[in-house]
Amino acid sequence: MTKVTLYIAASLDGYIARSDGGIDWLSILDIEEEDYGYTDFYESIDAIVMGSKTYEVGLGFDKWPYPDKKSFVFTQRHLKSDREDVVFVSDTVQQALANIEAQGLENIWLVGGGALINSFLQHNLIDEYIISIIPTILGGGIQLFPPPTPEEKLELIHSKQYPSGLLQAHYKPIRLG
Repeated sequence: MTKVTLYIAASLDGYIARSDGGIDWLSILDIEEEDYGYTDFYESIDAIVMGSKTYEVGLGFDKWPYPDKKSFVFTQRHLKSDREDVVFVSDTVQQALANIEAQGLENIWLVGGGALINSFLQHNLIDEYIISIIPTILGGGIQLFPPPTPEEKLELIHSKQYPSGLLQAHYKPIRLG
């Protein structure tokens, strides 16, 4: 059974990027010898799912940010990559997740963006939320949970505060039945 974890940073006012997709505001977290649990989390996952805009942000880094992990990029556009570890997906999130599971990939990192997160939410496909709240108010941009967002009750599993002011909260959905 696959487990999908939304592991993401958001501004205090709920944005994951600027309107133009920029994430430069995350640089306030660049503190030597602090990775906010990222390395342990990254080692625990088998594959990554992301939207095409998030994929394009990743292409803008000096090197591909998700080495040694298969990345499934949801898009309706005809994108191409020379990387063997990048797969473009146009299926529904349910069908794509079934195909990912059929490949034996169990621990899935839902990177973003907002529209893809919403699709997973609409179908109750997020098993854990690890949200890092950045002590910044952006005032606008790409929302973490763009409307319409279904209601979902969550249980806090763990939280941790870092000297940078980042607050990381780990939740599980409360699902009845």
